[in-house]
Amino acid sequence: MILIKNGLVYLSSEKKFEKLDILIDGKIIKKISPNIDKNSAEIYDCKNKHIFPGFVDLHCHLRDPGQTYKEDITSGAESAAKGGFTSICCMPNTNPTIDNISTVNYVTRKARDVGKTKIFVIGAMSKGLQGKEISNIGSMINGRIVALSDDGNCIQNAKLMLNVMRYASTFNIPMISHSEDYSLSKEGQVNYGYMSTKLGLSGIPSLAEEIMVSRDIMLADVTGTHIHIAHATTKRTVDLIRQAKKDGIKVTAEATPHHLILTEKACVNYDTNTKMKPPLRSEDNRKALFEGLLDDTIDIIATDHAPHSDYEKELEFIKAPFGVIGFESAFSAIYTSFVKTNQMKLENLIEKMTSRPAKIINKNIGEIEEGLPADLTIADLDTSYTFTEKEILSKSKNSPFLGKKFYGKIEMTICDGKFTWKA
Repeated sequence: MILIKNGLVYLSSEKKFEKLDILIDGKIIKKISPNIDKNSAEIYDCKNKHIFPGFVDLHCHLRDPGQTYKEDITSGAESAAKGGFTSICCMPNTNPTIDNISTVNYVTRKARDVGKTKIFVIGAMSKGLQGKEISNIGSMINGRIVALSDDGNCIQNAKLMLNVMRYASTFNIPMISHSEDYSLSKEGQVNYGYMSTKLGLSGIPSLAEEIMVSRDIMLADVTGTHIHIAHATTKRTVDLIRQAKKDGIKVTAEATPHHLILTEKACVNYDTNTKMKPPLRSEDNRKALFEGLLDDTIDIIATDHAPHSDYEKELEFIKAPFGVIGFESAFSAIYTSFVKTNQMKLENLIEKMTSRPAKIINKNIGEIEEGLPADLTIADLDTSYTFTEKEILSKSKNSPFLGKKFYGKIEMTICDGKFTWKA
C-alpha cells in the first residue's frame, strides 16, 4: 500500500482543493480522508504539494512503429510520465499506419509491456491516411480504439468524410479533425500575413483551417457524429465552435499550450522549433483562443506532442518538418503563463487536462475518487526551474519553450498505483 499524506487534493466532483490523505491499494484508490493512519503503508509526505488527477492527453504522436529514431512507445511513455500524464492517446500517422487491427494490437501490447502510462490508440479514418478509402474501422473498434482521425493529414473529399462519419456514428466514438484545406495551405510554412511577408516564406491562411472546421461541423450536424476539432488556432474557428455548441451539435475542441502562449512573432529568427501545423497565429487570434478556453468553447488542453530528430529540425526552415514536443512542458507552461498571472483559475486548468478529455473518450479516469484507478500527479507550484534539453526524457528536444523559466514542477506521477516518475 501507498499512503500520500498532507497534500492539497483536487476533488473533481466538488471542483476544489482540500487537505487530505490518499491510501492506494494495488491499482485502486482505497480511501480519501484526513489523517489516515496506516502503519503498513509506504508513506509519502506531500505537505505544501498539490495532488491532481493524472493528466490525460487526447493528442500525441509516438512515432512507433516506423520512426522510432524520433520517439518510441517506451521513450514517449517516460516523457509523458515526467510531464504528469497517466493517460495519452496516440495518433495513427505511423509507418505502417494504424488503420488495421494488427497495428492497433502492436501498440496496445507494447504499451502494456512498458507500463509507464495508459496508452489509448486512435485509429485512422482512411487507409494509409490517403483520404481515398475508409479504413478497417470495425476491426479497430474491436481492438478498442478510442477515436478516429487522419491527423497529420486531412480528408479533402467531403463525400468520403461524410461516409466515414455515417459509419463511425454507429460506434459512438469521436472523430478528431485536423482541419486544413490543402488548396489554401499549399506549401505554406508560417501564418499568412505580416510575419510570412517579413520572413519571405509562403503563408498558411486562417481560412485553410476555418473552411474545414465549418465543413466538419456541418457534416457532424447531419450525421449526429461527435466531431472533435484538433489544435484550434483562429478566432473564426472559436466562433464557429461556439455557435455549433449553441445549436446543439456534438462538437468539442482542443488547444495546445504553444498556440495559447506563443504567436507568429516567435518565428522571427527562423527557429524551426516554432514551426508547426497549424502555425502560430497573430496575437488577436491567440487572445480569442484563450478567451474560448476560459468560456469552455475550447474544452481541453492537448499537447500535440510531435517529436522530430535534431538533424531534421536543424535543416533550413522551409525543409524542416512541422511539429514540436509537449509532454514535459504542458502543465508548467500553462500554469506559469496564465494561472500564476491570475488570468486563469488552477481548477479550470486541471479540469481541462484531466476529467474533460477523459469524458471525450468515455474513460473512467481523470478524477480522484475512492474505487477509481490510482492515477495521480503531484506538483510543487512554488519552485521555479528552467526548461532545458537536459530536462527532457523524450528522444527529441524540439520544444519552442527551451530556456524558459517555469513554475509548477511535477514532483511525482503515479499510474495504476505505481510510481512512474519521481523528481
